[in-house]
Amino acid sequence: MSRYRPPSEKGSLYVTAGGYARLRDEYDQLWRVRRPEVVRALAAAAAEGDRSENAEYQYRKKELREIDRRVHYLQVRLPELQVVDRVPDRGDRVFFGAWVEVADDSGETRRYRIVGPDEAGFDGGYISVDSPLARALLGKGEGEVFRLRLPSGETEIEVVSVGYDAPTRA
Repeated sequence: MSRYRPPSEKGSLYVTAGGYARLRDEYDQLWRVRRPEVVRALAAAAAEGDRSENAEYQYRKKELREIDRRVHYLQVRLPELQVVDRVPDRGDRVFFGAWVEVADDSGETRRYRIVGPDEAGFDGGYISVDSPLARALLGKGEGEVFRLRLPSGETEIEVVSVGYDAPTRA
């Protein structure tokens, strides 16, 4: 058995202005604040002597690797992202950045915002534009009903409302 894993499929390059600002803030926090703290703690742990049995040293090395991995990802990803900072001409339809309230066939309503894969999960209700639900919602308008196949079976979804926040610049 090989350790090789094929590269994952790249997600959409779209991001809201707020999502881009959060990613940029995360990068700045990791690079300017968190990484120097960990490097100082690592140096102090290394100065204690035998590194092979030094749990603090091993922990800080692991923590530094995780920070560097995320920093590298953000350094590569941020320049290629496309910020969507305008409301579409058809505000009555579901497009990127929309807040959508949907009701399933049991009558339960939920509210989602369709965002880029890099910002999905930041807040409750943010779903990736690449997700099956978001793909099914794109282009739909208020009152439209459609069927969605889920792992638990098919369900009927109704678009209750569609809205957009006023765009903000990053």
